[in-house]
Amino acid sequence: MDLRRLPALNALRTFEAAARHESFSRAAEELFVTHGAVSHQLRALEEELGVALFTRIGKRVRLTEAGCRYAKAVRAALMALADATHDVQGSERERHLVVSSSPSFSARWMTPRIGRFIDRNPHINLDLLSTSALADFSRDDVDVAIRYGSGHYPDLHVEPLLEEVIFPVCAPTFNGGQLPKTPADLTHAPLLRSDSELWGTWFAAAGLPGITEPRRGVLFDDSSNLLLAAEDGQGIALARRSIAIEQLIAGRLVRLFDIDAPSQWDYYFVCPPPLVTSSRVQAFRTWLFDEVKQYRSLFEEARLGARNVDAGGALARADSD
Repeated sequence: MDLRRLPALNALRTFEAAARHESFSRAAEELFVTHGAVSHQLRALEEELGVALFTRIGKRVRLTEAGCRYAKAVRAALMALADATHDVQGSERERHLVVSSSPSFSARWMTPRIGRFIDRNPHINLDLLSTSALADFSRDDVDVAIRYGSGHYPDLHVEPLLEEVIFPVCAPTFNGGQLPKTPADLTHAPLLRSDSELWGTWFAAAGLPGITEPRRGVLFDDSSNLLLAAEDGQGIALARRSIAIEQLIAGRLVRLFDIDAPSQWDYYFVCPPPLVTSSRVQAFRTWLFDEVKQYRSLFEEARLGARNVDAGGALARADSD
């Protein structure tokens, strides 16, 4: 076989992405090029091969029969090339671990604990990515993701990590220390809003299902900023147990009422199936689940202290359920 007659690697990568998505636009987004560049490369590839790879119906594209056969072969060849590259990089890649998690979970849960992983595994170079974007393992250089969601992630290895509950919190000095005495009192208080947790869920758990979501005030898209606003006395926040526990234990926030509501989502450990048995992922997984056990012990101990309720109905020593 004359390798000089092969199409350019760039054209094959573009074709594989367009075939996988059946969309020139999504292929362009993945490859960080313009829609026009993708269209131009694929037309040139079809001319070079002398075969139509896509049928174009308006703005939509579909693979032809020949395109389907070629896509399978090109994908297999690119995967083999990726595997060969990984083997060449060898031990150096095995010492490099990339973990993705949301900014709030990274700041409030991972960062205070990650030093213990580094102490336990000094040979592993860790990159901790804090991002709200969902990791795409087929495109991004990510080994593990901690996802806050439903747990339905097809074709990935998924393990439940942390179950989540929500409850209201505020600064101990909020309203001059005169904290709400009953859940109904919250309807007259400034409630801080979040786009991930709904007040209606908690009010229903508190026996007040008819109360609607607050519609005024700042809407926070990051739980860390939400809790900072509550700590600053700006209002009452609906907090996730895992995110708020350190501030509760330190006394910077107090929990109002001993009433939990289930969160719509939980935390999951997610990675591509082939990486589960790699030494770097196994080291991180072992450490992470050990930390979860310690965390559960922490909030169970705090639960006992949280039973001391002051006359106002707020928890004197606030912590999670």
